[in-house]
Amino acid sequence: MRSAAHATVLFDAPGPRARVRHHAISVATVLTVALLGWLVYSRLSAKGQLAAEKWTPFLTADLWRTYVLPGVTGTLTAAAWAIGLALVLGVSLGVGRLSSIRPVRWCCAVLVEFFRAIPVLIMMIFAYFVYGVLNAFPPQQLALAGVVTGLTLYNGAVIAEIVRAGVHALPRGQSEAAAALGLSWGGSMRLVLLPQAVTAMLPVLVSQLVVALKDTAIGYQITFVEMVRQGTVVGSQYSNYLPALLVIAALMISGNLALSAGATALERRLRRSRRTPLEAAPIEPEGTPGAQVV
Repeated sequence: MRSAAHATVLFDAPGPRARVRHHAISVATVLTVALLGWLVYSRLSAKGQLAAEKWTPFLTADLWRTYVLPGVTGTLTAAAWAIGLALVLGVSLGVGRLSSIRPVRWCCAVLVEFFRAIPVLIMMIFAYFVYGVLNAFPPQQLALAGVVTGLTLYNGAVIAEIVRAGVHALPRGQSEAAAALGLSWGGSMRLVLLPQAVTAMLPVLVSQLVVALKDTAIGYQITFVEMVRQGTVVGSQYSNYLPALLVIAALMISGNLALSAGATALERRLRRSRRTPLEAAPIEPEGTPGAQVV
C-alpha cells in the first residue's frame, strides 16, 4: 500500500486507455526515427559518402601531417591561451565587482557588461585588424592573437559573473565570521570566500571553458588554422566531407571530455582536501575516569 501511494505522489497512474496511447506514441516515434535514419543513410549511400575509399585518406600519414595535426595544434594553442587569460581576467573582474570601492565596482561592471554584449566574432575581427595596423604581432601570429583576444574578453566577462554569483551564493555568516576574526576585505575574499566558492563554481566554469574551446572554430573567419577549418579543407580536397567532419567531431569531443575529466578530478581533490576528519585524532575530555596521568 505504501509503495503504491508513493508511486502516485507526483503523477496519476495511467489507465488502460492512456497506456495504450503511450505505447502507440512510442511505437510511432521509433518508426519515424528509423525512417528518417534510413532516408539519411540511403541519400548518403547514393552520393557515395559511405564508401570505404572515402575513409582511406585518413589512413595515410600525409593527410594528418598536412591538415589535421596543424588544425589540432592551432585549436589547442588558442584554447590554452584563451582559457588561462580568461580565468585571470574573469577572477579579477569578478572580485572587482564585489569590491567595497565604488569606482572600482562600477568600472568592472561596465567592462563585464560591455564585453558580454559584443559578439565574439566582432571582437576577433576588430583585434585582428588593430594588431595588423599596429604591427603588434608577426604576420603569422595575427590570427592567433585575434582569436585569443576575442575569446579572452568574452569568456573573461562571463567568468566574472560566475565568480560574483558564486561568492554571493555563500552563506552570509562566512563573511561575517571573517570580519569577526579581524580580516580585511581582501583577506576575507582571498582566504575565506573565494576558496569556498571555487568548488561550487567549478562545474559552471568547466562548461564555460568548453565553450571557449569550441569557439576557437569561429577563428576561421580571420584565416586562423583550427580543426573545423582543416576538416572542411580535407572534405573539399578529397570529396569526403562526411568522414572528415566526423573525424574532426571525434577529436573535438575528445578534447572536451579530457577538459571535463580534468576539472572533475580537480573538484574531487578540492573537496577531499577541505575535509577535516576529526575522528582520526580523538581528543579525550579532561577528567575522564580511568585516565592515566603521565
